[in-house]
Amino acid sequence: MPSTRPTVADLQSLKGKRQLSKLRVFSLEEAEAAERAGIDIISVPYDLIFDPRFRDAAPTRFAIPGDEQAKMGATTDEILRTAVKLRAASADAMYCSASLQTIRRLRDEHIPVCGHVGLIPAHATWTGGFKAVGKTAESASFVWKQVRDLEAAGAFAAEIEVVPAEMASAISRRTPLIMISMGAGAGCDAQYLFSEDVLGTHRGHYPRHAKRYRDLAAEFDRIQSERVAAFSEYAADIQSGAYPAPQHMVGVDAEELRKFEAFLESQT
Repeated sequence: MPSTRPTVADLQSLKGKRQLSKLRVFSLEEAEAAERAGIDIISVPYDLIFDPRFRDAAPTRFAIPGDEQAKMGATTDEILRTAVKLRAASADAMYCSASLQTIRRLRDEHIPVCGHVGLIPAHATWTGGFKAVGKTAESASFVWKQVRDLEAAGAFAAEIEVVPAEMASAISRRTPLIMISMGAGAGCDAQYLFSEDVLGTHRGHYPRHAKRYRDLAAEFDRIQSERVAAFSEYAADIQSGAYPAPQHMVGVDAEELRKFEAFLESQT
C-alpha cells in the first residue's frame, strides 16, 4: 500500500495480485492499532468517522463506515444525506446493504459503495436465517445475481459472507468488484473479521470463520478483579484510618493553627 491513504482505484489495481486485510474497529485505540499494524481497510461506526480525532489515529487507512442507517430503515434520501456527511468527514467509501436504487443514488453522487451478498444479516430471513448461502448451484446462482446487480448499480466492492469457498472463488474471478470475504474462503480479494473476534473481547458465540489471536476477555477479567480489589482496599483503609495518611494531607504551621483556633473561639 502507498504511504498515503489509498483510493478506490488503488484497491482495484490490486485485484488478483494480493489479498487485502479488512477489520471492523470500534474505538480510536483500535483504529490506531489497525493503522500501526498495516490493516488495509477498516470498517468503522458512524460516530468514529465523525470524531475529529479519527484521522489522527488512522491517517492512511481506507475507511468504510458501517450500515447503521439502513439497519434502522432509513430512506434512500436519508442514507444519501448521511453518506455525503460521512464523505466530508473523511470516509473513503460507504457500506450499504439497502436497495439497488439506493446504491445507484449514491453512485450517481460519486460516492464509492461497498455492497453485500450471500448471508446479509439484515436480510437473512430471505435466505433461511443465519446460515451459509450458496451451497447448491441454484443458491450460488442467486449470489452471482446479487453480484451482477451490484455491478450494474455501480458498486465497487461487495462483502461476500458465509458462502462456500469454491463458490465464492468462482464468483470473485468473474467480477470486477473487490470481493471481501467474511467466511467465504481465500479465493476472494480481501479477508474481513471484527476486532472483537480477533482480540477475543466477547464471551458470546464466535462464528466459524473467526480466529482469535488474543484472549483479551480474560485480561479484562483480570483487570476487573484488580479493580475490585483496589476499591475494597481503599474502603478498608478509610475504615481503619490508614487513609488518608500524613503524606496525603497538606500540613500547617502549629502557630498558624493556634491563631486560627483562637479566632474560631472568639466567634462563638
